Amino acid sequence: MNIVAIIQARMGSKRLPGKVLKDLNGKSMLEHVYERTNAFCGVDEVIVATSVLDSDKPIVSLCIERGWGFFCGSEMDVLDRYYQAASQYKADHIVRVTSDCPFLCFDEGSRLLAAHLESHADYTHNITVLDSLMPMGTGAEVLSFWALEKSWIEGKKDWYREHVDEYILENPKLFSIENVFASEPVRRPHYRLTVDCEEDLQLIKSLYNALNRESGLIRLIDVIDLLDAEPERLEINSEINQK
Repeated sequence: MNIVAIIQARMGSKRLPGKVLKDLNGKSMLEHVYERTNAFCGVDEVIVATSVLDSDKPIVSLCIERGWGFFCGSEMDVLDRYYQAASQYKADHIVRVTSDCPFLCFDEGSRLLAAHLESHADYTHNITVLDSLMPMGTGAEVLSFWALEKSWIEGKKDWYREHVDEYILENPKLFSIENVFASEPVRRPHYRLTVDCEEDLQLIKSLYNALNRESGLIRLIDVIDLLDAEPERLEINSEINQK
């Protein structure tokens, strides 16, 4: 069994262009996301899936420099990009991660992957917008290659092509779907820890600076403890609406 984590990353962003390579405490956001994804227990390989556009070549250059696996595919047909990447890397199960989540929770991600494999589900998630109770921007998704391929073959609408999971979510009778709820200590769905605009980035930078680690990764529980103690930090991006 081959479990491949695929991080989708592009330089294009209407609200914050080039956000995936923005600096966070000496590293790009994409590097932080890669390291956190690589800390998921059970993942065999982590790759970055970007587009063939010239504007995304800096992402490819970073992958080559760091020795990461990568795939270049369609800009807008993200479903095809995932399917082609998963096929090339011979994935049996795919962990889907987005590159704008620099506090992706590897502890909960490991729980998520274990639950997916144990239940033999087609699709398993701990996504905030799907009521997992995780802080926004800290969850992930796992899907079988079968579910990805079925979505790729049957999901013809533009909406399905732009969003890897939508065909699955809109057809629950065709797929077995599991929701892994956040562990009690990290249940903060009102905490916004994704990066979609400048205000989000300011908050994330302030947290990375406050929780600086010379070695090791910052754990989500440490972020939550800080925000619980200093809730005024959340005012930085409190007016931002999730797309």
